[in-house]
Amino acid sequence: MKAISSRDNPVYKELLALAGDRRARRQSGRTLLDGPHLLQAGLEAGATFRRLVFSETAAAGPLADWRRQLPEIPACVLPDALFNALAPVDTPVGLIGVIDIPQALDSIQGDCIVLLENIQDPGNLGAILRVAAAAGVDAVHLSQGCCEAWSPKCLRGGQGAHFQSAICENADLPMLAQAFGGPVYAASLGGRVALFDLDLCGPVGFAFGNEGAGLSAQLCAAAQPFIIPMPGKVESLNVATAAAVCLFERVRQQR
Repeated sequence: MKAISSRDNPVYKELLALAGDRRARRQSGRTLLDGPHLLQAGLEAGATFRRLVFSETAAAGPLADWRRQLPEIPACVLPDALFNALAPVDTPVGLIGVIDIPQALDSIQGDCIVLLENIQDPGNLGAILRVAAAAGVDAVHLSQGCCEAWSPKCLRGGQGAHFQSAICENADLPMLAQAFGGPVYAASLGGRVALFDLDLCGPVGFAFGNEGAGLSAQLCAAAQPFIIPMPGKVESLNVATAAAVCLFERVRQQR
């Protein structure tokens, strides 16, 4: 493995850009997977690996087995301090993989889709993608105003879910809602029909909006609004929690 000790090394500069710069990820078509769990998920999904990056501490321990699993992939070792600047967590385990971002076809829909409009928090987005994968969602479509699906922080929140459902960014959500071969239900405080009264046994889509502003009028007009009954004294649910309630109500109805 190649040892890198300088912040001025071109490989390290490229890694640092991938860790923190959306434009660098978009231009290169690559991103970072942090930790063995995400690397294993990417490996099982057939992701294209471009580089393995180890901290000096990790390279001397069991994680070095990854070098033997992917012997043809270039690998480098960084001092712990340099490595830590790449990781999206405060206590990194010492292993990062550089992969090509999988490309999803815009036409992918399936029997269950999720439309996400202007979700801003990468932790929320990662959690929604994880819920969607667990519930068997075929495709997740993100509006142009959503945060980046393939950022290291969102990948960390998804815990491998990115490789289980098709993810389509910069989507025209109202058009997709109108073209989908089944009802698309929009979680909205202005809805009159309760979630538990919906028939979710056939092809179905769900639309969820921004954490504060909710859904746009255009997307609401292209979908069917509903509410999640809440007998407690709260105004709304976190968007990832709302997605979990809705998607697993569909799972329940299909059993």
